[in-house]
Amino acid sequence: MPGVTERTLAVLEYLATQMEGTPLALISAELDIPRSACHRLLVDLKQCGYVRQLREHGDYVLTTKLVGLGLGFLATSGIVDIAQTMLDRLAEKSGELVRLAIVDGDRITWVAKAQGALKGLRYDPDMGMDTVLSCSATGHAWMMTMSDERALELVSRQGFGQPKQYGPKAPTTVQGLLEFIHAARQRGYATINQVFAPGMTAMAAPVQRRGYPAIGVISIAGPLVRLDEKRMESLGPTLLAAALELAAASLASPLFNGSR
Repeated sequence: MPGVTERTLAVLEYLATQMEGTPLALISAELDIPRSACHRLLVDLKQCGYVRQLREHGDYVLTTKLVGLGLGFLATSGIVDIAQTMLDRLAEKSGELVRLAIVDGDRITWVAKAQGALKGLRYDPDMGMDTVLSCSATGHAWMMTMSDERALELVSRQGFGQPKQYGPKAPTTVQGLLEFIHAARQRGYATINQVFAPGMTAMAAPVQRRGYPAIGVISIAGPLVRLDEKRMESLGPTLLAAALELAAASLASPLFNGSR
């Protein structure tokens, strides 16, 4: 009789082949796991962030957490999906770190990058991390595509980032956060200055097809001494063009089409 570890891996491997979501009864039957035991495994995987339900008491799908672990490992070898050429081009143009984050349910995770800084200070945080919504340009760019109520709901679940852990200008109140989100909507893209980290700035634009929710976010990040407010303003049109190009290209990519 398979143990808990074998059953857990079997569930993950099976869900990896089911892009549209699968009900508990079918998972149980396909893997020959008693329904009660299968439900316990799914509850544990959901609590750990590896599985989510499309709706309350609905079908189960994998989240991008497992994908993020794999892509975080593979990123150093340059193995990424269709976005890499666009990320490389934007990194060359900006001379800074360019990253792509993918939306999956209530989470957004950095999954690919291109480094444009060939010398001097290189800002290059770990990949495969969930984005802290309240104090990142990526989080602000995603939240600018939704209602204020929805944005605050997501942040309330995750919590506000504190200046002692992030940058000295990290917002810690609802009003402070909404000011960032509203400014991003008016501008068309988000910018932050010493919010995610001291001495660092970033800008980000949502990857979004007209009439559909955002499927990802492209960001540019670097040190304030190079990527100041004037430089970010000059890069705005280039960033927006890259986001539109990637949104169009996403139609051919299962990575994006599998994100909801």
